[in-house]
Amino acid sequence: MLYIVCYDIADNRRRYRIARALLGYGERIQESVFECHLDHTRLRRLQAELRPLLDETADRLRYYPLCGKDAALVA
Repeated sequence: MLYIVCYDIADNRRRYRIARALLGYGERIQESVFECHLDHTRLRRLQAELRPLLDETADRLRYYPLCGKDAALVA
């Protein structure tokens, strides 16, 4: 399934680490937005990898799944 992963990270160091990790899972389409083709296992692995990098009081990270019809519009 195609996911749009986007973030708003307050700290430059954390932002760099999040972006570097996401590059291993998908393609950057804007500064803080990635397209990632993930099955359930890879999604959980990505979430587990990113969770410790976040400051939950200051940062925001969102995963938006796209259905097949919407994913076709992106391609």
